[in-house]
Amino acid sequence: MRLSFKRLGQSFRDAGRGFKHTFRSEQNFRIQIVVSILILGLALYFPLRRWEKVLVLIMILSVLSTELLNTAVEKFSDLLVPRMHQHISVIKDVMAAAVLITSIGAAVIGVYIFWPYLVNWQ
Repeated sequence: MRLSFKRLGQSFRDAGRGFKHTFRSEQNFRIQIVVSILILGLALYFPLRRWEKVLVLIMILSVLSTELLNTAVEKFSDLLVPRMHQHISVIKDVMAAAVLITSIGAAVIGVYIFWPYLVNWQ
């Protein structure tokens, strides 16, 4: 088994195109990126414990990854069956719910982690 740097490079380019497409076409993804940057700024500013920093990073990556998956499933669903088909609508709704639950969970965890720092902020 030989490592192909050419294929590896192509994989990174493909991933970059997917990221760029989602960033350009999905408003929610752009909002999530902006919020993620702000949260990372807070994580650097406040003296968070190591486990808090790790958890913040995991939650950011979870929300962004779920949104990327949602976008992929939506695009794929649109190829398979016309938009009006009831099963496609359910699939899209379930994926949107997955993003919503992940985002709410991240927000709850974020409040839990940042609240003590924000309350004592001067």
